[in-house]
Amino acid sequence: MMKANEIRNLSTVELEAKLADLKKDLFFLRMQHATNQLDNPTKIALVKKDIARIKTILREKELRPEA
Repeated sequence: MMKANEIRNLSTVELEAKLADLKKDLFFLRMQHATNQLDNPTKIALVKKDIARIKTILREKELRPEA
């Protein structure tokens, strides 16, 4: 789980790369869950929250390019 302050320190390019990685992780977690191979189903929720945090920070940076 990433903290919002850690995410804000990353550049936009790094955030977009991290977002792509998290989306890929979420896909594989969903596949594992569907085939009953996932040990910890709460991990899906944690990845979703990280994706939401990154999208929020990207939107903040989009609205305030000087920050």
